[in-house]
Amino acid sequence: MTRSRTVAALSLVAGLLAPVAAWADTMNFKLAKNYSRATFKSDAPLETFVGNTAAEGIDGTLAVDPARPQGAKGIVKVDMNTVKTGIEKRDADMRGKPYLETETEANRWVTFEIRNVEIAGPLEPGKTVPAKVRGILTVKQRPVERVVDATVTYIKLTPEQVEAQKRFGFTSDNIKVRATFNTTFTDHAMQVPQVLFLKVANDLQLETDLVFVRN
Repeated sequence: MTRSRTVAALSLVAGLLAPVAAWADTMNFKLAKNYSRATFKSDAPLETFVGNTAAEGIDGTLAVDPARPQGAKGIVKVDMNTVKTGIEKRDADMRGKPYLETETEANRWVTFEIRNVEIAGPLEPGKTVPAKVRGILTVKQRPVERVVDATVTYIKLTPEQVEAQKRFGFTSDNIKVRATFNTTFTDHAMQVPQVLFLKVANDLQLETDLVFVRN
């Protein structure tokens, strides 16, 4: 093979491989704690109580290729010792026996591990798209599979925008995920709590509003 043919062949191979390399551009993200929150809601006969996270009580990571978001992996963690419902005694009861028992370190964190994502096509900057996130929710060391209804927004900033926003912690690539899903006390081997001798509903609704920034 002549030199010119060799160069041409190598150029053709490089041209074929270049899109593959771009297609496999997995980005690593960390949770922007100050712009993220997780809440849970439970109904009781006389009220609906809501637990809210503090910024220091939520953490997470995400690895995703915007061209192939279906293969995303990650984890979100909530420190239940920082969750508040507005009534201190109720918070203390929630963390004690026979409920979360957060004095045991392994019970302290509620986690959701992302296994895969059902989403149509690649992520496009500035576009919000619906998704179903499949993963494992672990509460009090009891893992259960869950499918989470979510919306995902990919926000890409220009160098000028990054310069203006970097003091807030944002980077060139940012992903916002909003999600809602349900679980139950009994799915995680917890007794259904009582309020004023009346049982709280077994169902728990969880909501997240998460912002991930590229490492």
